[in-house]
Amino acid sequence: MKISLRSITRISIASLLCSALISVSAATTDHPAIKRQFDLPPSAELTYSIRARQSGFSINGDALVKWQTDGREFSVDAVTHAMILGKILETKSDGKIDDFGLAPAQFIDQRFRKDSTTTTFNREAGGGTISFSQSDVTYPLKGGEQDRTSVVWQLVAVARAATKQFKPGSEWMFFVAGQRDAEPWTFKVVEHDKITTGTGEVDAIHILREPRPDAKEQKLDIWLAPSLEWYPIRIRLTEPNNDFVDQTLDKINK
Repeated sequence: MKISLRSITRISIASLLCSALISVSAATTDHPAIKRQFDLPPSAELTYSIRARQSGFSINGDALVKWQTDGREFSVDAVTHAMILGKILETKSDGKIDDFGLAPAQFIDQRFRKDSTTTTFNREAGGGTISFSQSDVTYPLKGGEQDRTSVVWQLVAVARAATKQFKPGSEWMFFVAGQRDAEPWTFKVVEHDKITTGTGEVDAIHILREPRPDAKEQKLDIWLAPSLEWYPIRIRLTEPNNDFVDQTLDKINK
């Protein structure tokens, strides 16, 4: 079924896609500081095609992700467009590189026709906190904390440095901050797949972040391509009701 403006408003379409791309989960304050070896990928612009199913409707669009680093600082800018609506989602994460890898300073999330939200990593000598513009919750900074945009690139950097350990069955945990709170995310390496992209078929490593059995949360699948600097060539978010947002690489510009 294709979306028609006669059957659904522009605001409701954008709300469906935005809610699928980013969701908020229950928080916990107990998190370890895990220091791993990392190898940052080269700066690049990645263009993706997007297809989604939300409440029985098909949605198509595209996304542009700009990853930049000079080895001392980093930034990730991601902009998502939907057909007819134009830009519906923009996120930005930036910060420095420290002994843990990416050390975000700020995460900004701008959704369709809504005020932007800001998650701040208040880094101070010997400590610091994570704070949110949309809640009064705070978390201590222990080292290695990520936001929902930077965590994918931290995963890439860790995978590039641990290629032999990054094998099916291995698990990798990160503490991830969203718009209002933060929680531990565990990624499990599943298997090797072949993914059809805009540049042809690519060998990829499938990684899964699966919700707890008792939690009604999104499932997150990521495919990293070792032959393409370990860049994420596909990302899929699946809701408990099987609605999904699936983005696949079209091209890479370095």
